[in-house]
Amino acid sequence: MVVALGVEYLGSAYSGWQRQSHSSSVQACVEQALSVIANQAVSVFCSGRTDSGVHGLGQVISFTTDVKRPAKAWVLGGNAHLPDDICILWAQAMPEDFHARFSAVSRRYRYVILNRPIRPAVLSGQVTWVKEPLDEAAMNRATACLIGEQNFTSFQASSCQSPTPMRNVLSAQVFRHGDYVVFEVTANAFLHHMVRNLAGSLIEIGRGNQPEEWLDWLLTQQDRKLAAATASPDGLYFMQANYPERFQVPAARSDIWFLN
Repeated sequence: MVVALGVEYLGSAYSGWQRQSHSSSVQACVEQALSVIANQAVSVFCSGRTDSGVHGLGQVISFTTDVKRPAKAWVLGGNAHLPDDICILWAQAMPEDFHARFSAVSRRYRYVILNRPIRPAVLSGQVTWVKEPLDEAAMNRATACLIGEQNFTSFQASSCQSPTPMRNVLSAQVFRHGDYVVFEVTANAFLHHMVRNLAGSLIEIGRGNQPEEWLDWLLTQQDRKLAAATASPDGLYFMQANYPERFQVPAARSDIWFLN
């Protein structure tokens, strides 16, 4: 049978989602916990791999097992064997053709910036701090050029292993709530560092160091060296993966306003 789980995690202490041989990863922690509940080795697939320091609110994972457990056992039992910065939110049996990665039709990220003169304390490691005033309206207008299927080479990490730089961005916006500026983007898939590279260039526009049209120009140049530096992973959240309605995958939820 195929089982799907919703996973939330604070990525600060991990090398990223993907299992690593010499460092701690979210995937390794989750697989270890589930293997205890299943009494056998469990290997999972995720909806979207996150880098070191990046957080997950609505990560969806799936695995195949011949072990039958109630959903409550996967959730409560799994959480009992997970560290405090990782938790399983829900579990449910899925159709045999469900796959956390390949069944997803889009993914949504949020990049959260604390925009004030004083650095964060309580949210240190969970938001990116920019002390200079940001023009969020200019940043938002700049995102209009991102919509549609385009070549995102200018925002692709050199280490990216994707066979194509083409991605289809479905929506993008920047908005402010008090001292927080949030960049939200949804696409069919993302290149390695794509969201953080976009955020870095949007921050330069927000600071007034570049015009609004710069983002569009960067897209046409298809040259990573021309764009801004990669923004910190601290403020990046994998919000959710979207699936066809027939799979009935629960939507991600949060009581934190900038993660709603």
